[in-house]
Amino acid sequence: MDINFDQPIFVISVAAELADMHPQTLRQYDRLGIVSPSRAPGKSRRYSQRDINMLREVQRLSHEGVSLEGIKRILELENQVAALQRRVGELTEELGRRRAPLDSRIFAAGTAGDVVSLARGQRPRARSQAVVVWRPRSPGE
Repeated sequence: MDINFDQPIFVISVAAELADMHPQTLRQYDRLGIVSPSRAPGKSRRYSQRDINMLREVQRLSHEGVSLEGIKRILELENQVAALQRRVGELTEELGRRRAPLDSRIFAAGTAGDVVSLARGQRPRARSQAVVVWRPRSPGE
């Protein structure tokens, strides 16, 4: 059976015990927006395994002397990095699915700075656009 790390299943007392914290600390982190659990229909907090792992990370950073505001910023930046890494992966996959090899890509550059990909043999629409042939550099260049 696979466990979904994002499934909100732990009540606050269990989450506090798993994270080795007091439940009031979890409430404070929720109020500050550091770790925000899901809410059950009765408005009670429900923590996922991912939330528990984040609480442990908050505790580690706190023991190292990082302020709560600093911890919040670190977590925001880590979330940004993870989102950007996912996007790079998506773009890499999309690039891999393209038919034309990278060394034969042709682009048109407009006067406004916009860049348009052209098919082989296609000409730019406006006379103000310049055609540039782009190819990746070889390792020795």
